[in-house]
Amino acid sequence: MGNSSSSKGWRANKWVRAAIPALLLHFSIGTVYCWSLFSEAISNDIGWDKPAVEWAFSFAIFFLGMSAAFLGGIVEKNIHLSSLIATICFATGMAGTGFFIYYGSTHKHNLVALLGIYICYGFIMGVALGTGYLSPVKTLMLWFEDRKGLATGLAVAGFGGAKAIASPIMEWLQPKFGTSTMFYILAVVYFCMMFVGHLLLKKPEGWVEPTNKDKSEGIVATIKTKGWANYIGIWVMFYINITCGLALISQEKMIVKCVGLAAFAGIISTFSAIFNAGGRLGFSAWADSLKDRNTIYKLIFILSIALTGIVMLTGAIKNAASPVEGFASIDTKNTILVILVLALIFMVNAGYGGGFSNVPTLLSDHYGMGNISAIHGITLSAWAFAGLSGNQMATWIVGKFGTPVNGTLHGDPVVVNPTGYQYVLYATIALYCVALCMSLFLVKKSDKAIAAEKAAK
Repeated sequence: MGNSSSSKGWRANKWVRAAIPALLLHFSIGTVYCWSLFSEAISNDIGWDKPAVEWAFSFAIFFLGMSAAFLGGIVEKNIHLSSLIATICFATGMAGTGFFIYYGSTHKHNLVALLGIYICYGFIMGVALGTGYLSPVKTLMLWFEDRKGLATGLAVAGFGGAKAIASPIMEWLQPKFGTSTMFYILAVVYFCMMFVGHLLLKKPEGWVEPTNKDKSEGIVATIKTKGWANYIGIWVMFYINITCGLALISQEKMIVKCVGLAAFAGIISTFSAIFNAGGRLGFSAWADSLKDRNTIYKLIFILSIALTGIVMLTGAIKNAASPVEGFASIDTKNTILVILVLALIFMVNAGYGGGFSNVPTLLSDHYGMGNISAIHGITLSAWAFAGLSGNQMATWIVGKFGTPVNGTLHGDPVVVNPTGYQYVLYATIALYCVALCMSLFLVKKSDKAIAAEKAAK
C-alpha cells in the first residue's frame, strides 16, 4: 500500500488528502453541538415551548448514529459518494431549518414548522452527521498507519472543538441577521467548506479494497472472529461512556451555578470544550504507544469512577451550594469541594471525547481495516441510543429527587436542585462500574496487542 513517505507531490500528501479534508468535514458537522445557543430563540420565533423544540437535537444525534450504522457500507465502498451525501444533506438541512424557522415566525405555533425543523435539523442533518463523521476516519487510518490514534483523534477533536470556534460567530450572526437568516448563511459557508473537503479526500495510492467476499456477510464474519461477546463489550462500554457524559454535561451549566461559579460559567464551558477536544486527541495519541488500546478505556472508567465517588462521598455539589439568596459567589470554605466538582466535570468531558476517538482504532486492531467503516458505523448506533437516554435520564433524576431551591442571579430568578445533581452521580457511577467490567472481562486483547506483548518479552 502506498503511503506519504514513498509518494511525492501534493496529490499524495497525507495532510492534504486526509487530515485537512477530515478537519473541514468535522469542523462543519460538529457545529450541531451549538444547538443550545439558538434553541430558545427558535422556540420564541415559532411559538412552541422549548421542550418540544429540543427534540430536534435529540433526533439529530439519533439519526447520526443510525445513518452511520446503515450507511457504513456506502462509506466503505465509496468515500467520495458518502462525503458528497454529507455535504449536500448538511447544507440542505441547515437551509431547510432556516426556512421553517421563518415560516414558524409568521405562523406561530404551527405544527408544520415544528415538524419541518424535526425533519431538516433532526433527520436530514442527522444523515449528514453520520456519513460525514465516518467518511474521513478510515482514510486517516490508512494514511497514518503508525499513528492511527493521533490521526483519528485530530479529526474527532475537530468535531468536538467545532462548537468553541463556531459559537462566537453564531452569537454575532444571530442578533445581527436573525435566526433564520443565520441558518441560510451557515448553509452556504459549510457547504463550501465540506465540498472542498469532499474534493480533497482520497485514499492512499495502492490501497485495494477487499473484493473476495460480500460486504454484508463480511461484517458478520469479521465480528465473529473475536466472538460476539467481545463486540458487545465494546458497544456497551462505548454506549455507557456517552450516556454518562451526556448526563453530566447536560446538567453542567446548572451545577456550575449551584456551586457559586455562575459568573465564570462561560469560561468553564470553554474549558470543558477544551478538555473534550483534548481528550479526543490526547487519549487517542496516547493509545498509539500502548500495546492494548483497551487500556485507555480502563483508565477513563477508573478515573471517572474515582472522581465521581469522591464527589458523592463529600457531597460536594450539595455542600458547596451557594446561599439561597444568590448563586453568584463562592464560600471560600468550600473551595476544595468546588475544585472537586470542576475536576469531575473536566474529567468526564475528557473521557467522553476520548471514548469517541479511540473506538475506530480499537475496532481496527480487533477486526482489521477491510470492513472498518461499516463496523465503526454499526458501533455508532450506541451514540444514537445514548443521545436519547443520557440527557433524559439526568433530567428525570433531577426532577424526581431532591428539592428545587429558588434564588436570584443578576436579578433573575434561578432554580437549582443540588440534591438532584448529586443523585445523577449515583446513576453514572453505577454505569461506569458496568462499563469497567465490560472493558476488563468481555473485551479481549487484540491479536495485535498479543503479538506486541510477545515481542516485548
